[in-house]
Amino acid sequence: MKTVFVTVGTTSFDELIERVTTSEAVQALKARGYERLVLQVGRGSLLPDADSCPHVRLEAFRFKDSIAEDIKQADLVISHAGAGSCMETLGAGRPLLVVVNDKLMDNHQLELARQLHMDSHLLYCTCSTLTETLRTMDLSVLKPFIPGQPKHFANFLDKALGVQ
Repeated sequence: MKTVFVTVGTTSFDELIERVTTSEAVQALKARGYERLVLQVGRGSLLPDADSCPHVRLEAFRFKDSIAEDIKQADLVISHAGAGSCMETLGAGRPLLVVVNDKLMDNHQLELARQLHMDSHLLYCTCSTLTETLRTMDLSVLKPFIPGQPKHFANFLDKALGVQ
Protein backbone atom coordinates (compact mmCIF):
# COMPACT_ATOMS: atom_id res chain seq x y z
CA MET A 1 0.00 0.00 0.00
CA LYS A 2 1.64 3.26 -1.14
CA THR A 3 2.18 5.44 1.92
CA VAL A 4 2.76 9.13 2.55
CA PHE A 5 4.34 10.03 5.87
CA VAL A 6 3.87 13.62 7.06
CA THR A 7 6.01 14.96 9.88
CA VAL A 8 6.17 18.29 11.67
CA GLY A 9 8.88 17.19 14.11
CA THR A 10 8.55 18.53 17.65
CA THR A 11 6.89 21.73 16.51
CA SER A 12 3.32 22.80 15.90
CA PHE A 13 2.47 23.20 12.22
CA ASP A 14 -1.32 22.88 12.12
CA GLU A 15 -1.54 24.58 8.74
CA LEU A 16 0.38 21.72 7.11
CA ILE A 17 -1.83 19.10 8.78
CA GLU A 18 -4.96 21.02 7.71
CA ARG A 19 -3.79 21.37 4.10
CA VAL A 20 -2.57 17.81 3.57
CA THR A 21 -5.91 16.42 4.80
CA THR A 22 -8.13 18.61 2.57
CA SER A 23 -10.17 16.71 0.01
CA GLU A 24 -8.18 18.41 -2.80
CA ALA A 25 -4.81 17.28 -1.41
CA VAL A 26 -6.10 13.77 -0.70
CA GLN A 27 -7.46 13.55 -4.26
CA ALA A 28 -4.06 14.63 -5.63
CA LEU A 29 -2.39 11.90 -3.57
CA LYS A 30 -4.97 9.30 -4.61
CA ALA A 31 -4.42 10.22 -8.27
CA ARG A 32 -0.76 9.28 -7.75
CA GLY A 33 -1.66 5.93 -6.20
CA TYR A 34 -1.13 6.77 -2.52
CA GLU A 35 -3.61 4.97 -0.29
CA ARG A 36 -2.29 5.52 3.22
CA LEU A 37 -1.54 8.79 5.03
CA VAL A 38 0.41 8.72 8.29
CA LEU A 39 0.58 12.01 10.19
CA GLN A 40 3.02 12.93 12.95
CA VAL A 41 1.43 16.11 14.32
CA GLY A 42 3.81 17.07 17.14
CA ARG A 43 2.51 19.72 19.53
CA GLY A 44 -0.19 20.92 17.15
CA SER A 45 -3.78 21.36 18.21
CA LEU A 46 -5.01 19.03 15.45
CA LEU A 47 -5.04 15.26 15.76
CA PRO A 48 -7.24 14.04 12.89
CA ASP A 49 -9.14 10.82 13.48
CA ALA A 50 -9.15 7.87 11.11
CA ASP A 51 -12.47 8.76 9.43
CA SER A 52 -11.64 12.42 8.80
CA CYS A 53 -10.13 11.60 5.40
CA PRO A 54 -12.37 9.41 3.31
CA HIS A 55 -10.71 7.52 0.45
CA VAL A 56 -7.36 7.00 2.24
CA ARG A 57 -6.32 5.06 5.29
CA LEU A 58 -5.40 7.73 7.84
CA GLU A 59 -3.29 7.29 10.96
CA ALA A 60 -2.17 10.12 13.22
CA PHE A 61 0.03 10.40 16.29
CA ARG A 62 1.85 13.13 18.17
CA PHE A 63 5.25 11.67 19.08
CA LYS A 64 7.20 8.40 19.10
CA ASP A 65 10.66 7.58 20.36
CA SER A 66 11.73 7.31 16.72
CA ILE A 67 10.09 7.96 13.36
CA ALA A 68 12.87 6.19 11.47
CA GLU A 69 10.64 3.21 10.64
CA ASP A 70 7.80 5.49 9.44
CA ILE A 71 10.26 7.26 7.13
CA LYS A 72 11.73 3.98 5.88
CA GLN A 73 8.28 2.56 5.06
CA ALA A 74 7.05 5.72 3.30
CA ASP A 75 6.90 6.04 -0.47
CA LEU A 76 6.85 9.83 0.00
CA VAL A 77 7.71 11.96 3.03
CA ILE A 78 6.14 15.39 3.42
CA SER A 79 7.95 17.33 6.11
CA HIS A 80 8.39 20.69 7.69
CA ALA A 81 11.77 22.19 6.79
CA GLY A 82 13.55 21.28 10.02
CA ALA A 83 17.14 20.21 9.44
CA GLY A 84 16.77 17.00 11.46
CA SER A 85 13.68 15.83 9.59
CA CYS A 86 15.22 16.69 6.21
CA MET A 87 18.53 14.96 6.91
CA GLU A 88 16.91 11.85 8.40
CA THR A 89 14.60 11.47 5.38
CA LEU A 90 17.32 12.12 2.80
CA GLY A 91 19.69 9.80 4.67
CA ALA A 92 17.05 7.07 4.42
CA GLY A 93 16.85 7.60 0.65
CA ARG A 94 13.16 8.51 0.65
CA PRO A 95 11.61 11.08 -1.73
CA LEU A 96 11.00 14.30 0.18
CA LEU A 97 8.60 17.19 -0.27
CA VAL A 98 9.35 19.95 2.22
CA VAL A 99 6.60 22.38 3.17
CA VAL A 100 8.16 25.61 4.38
CA ASN A 101 6.35 27.38 7.20
CA ASP A 102 6.43 30.88 5.73
CA LYS A 103 4.91 32.30 8.91
CA LEU A 104 8.11 31.73 10.92
CA MET A 105 10.19 34.78 11.73
CA ASP A 106 13.71 34.85 10.24
CA ASN A 107 12.93 31.80 8.13
CA HIS A 108 16.24 29.90 7.98
CA GLN A 109 14.25 26.80 7.00
CA LEU A 110 13.61 28.31 3.58
CA GLU A 111 17.36 28.62 3.00
CA LEU A 112 17.91 24.93 3.76
CA ALA A 113 14.99 23.81 1.60
CA ARG A 114 16.05 26.06 -1.27
CA GLN A 115 19.66 24.79 -1.24
CA LEU A 116 18.67 21.12 -1.06
CA HIS A 117 16.18 21.75 -3.88
CA MET A 118 18.85 23.45 -6.02
CA ASP A 119 20.97 20.34 -5.48
CA SER A 120 17.97 18.23 -6.65
CA HIS A 121 17.61 16.35 -3.35
CA LEU A 122 14.05 17.45 -2.54
CA LEU A 123 11.05 19.40 -3.73
CA TYR A 124 9.60 22.22 -1.66
CA CYS A 125 6.52 24.42 -1.46
CA THR A 126 4.43 26.34 1.03
CA CYS A 127 1.07 25.37 2.48
CA SER A 128 -0.71 27.55 -0.06
CA THR A 129 0.96 25.71 -2.98
CA LEU A 130 0.91 22.19 -1.48
CA THR A 131 -2.06 20.80 -3.43
CA GLU A 132 -0.77 22.10 -6.77
CA THR A 133 2.69 20.72 -5.98
CA LEU A 134 1.17 17.31 -5.19
CA ARG A 135 -0.62 17.39 -8.54
CA THR A 136 2.41 18.38 -10.63
CA MET A 137 5.50 17.08 -8.78
CA ASP A 138 8.00 14.89 -10.60
CA LEU A 139 9.86 12.75 -8.07
CA SER A 140 12.02 11.25 -10.82
CA VAL A 141 14.15 14.42 -10.92
CA LEU A 142 15.39 13.86 -7.35
CA LYS A 143 18.98 12.74 -6.83
CA PRO A 144 20.20 10.69 -3.85
CA PHE A 145 21.71 12.65 -1.00
CA ILE A 146 25.20 11.43 -0.17
CA PRO A 147 25.92 12.13 3.51
CA GLY A 148 29.21 13.77 4.44
CA GLN A 149 32.21 11.60 5.12
CA PRO A 150 33.76 12.86 8.36
CA LYS A 151 36.70 10.42 8.08
CA HIS A 152 37.98 12.25 4.98
CA PHE A 153 37.76 15.57 6.81
CA ALA A 154 39.53 14.12 9.86
CA ASN A 155 42.33 12.78 7.64
CA PHE A 156 42.65 16.18 5.97
CA LEU A 157 42.92 17.90 9.35
CA ASP A 158 45.47 15.39 10.56
CA LYS A 159 47.64 16.06 7.50
CA ALA A 160 47.17 19.83 7.71
CA LEU A 161 48.17 19.86 11.37
CA GLY A 162 51.03 17.42 10.86
CA VAL A 163 49.53 14.84 13.21
CA GLN A 164 49.95 11.89 10.83
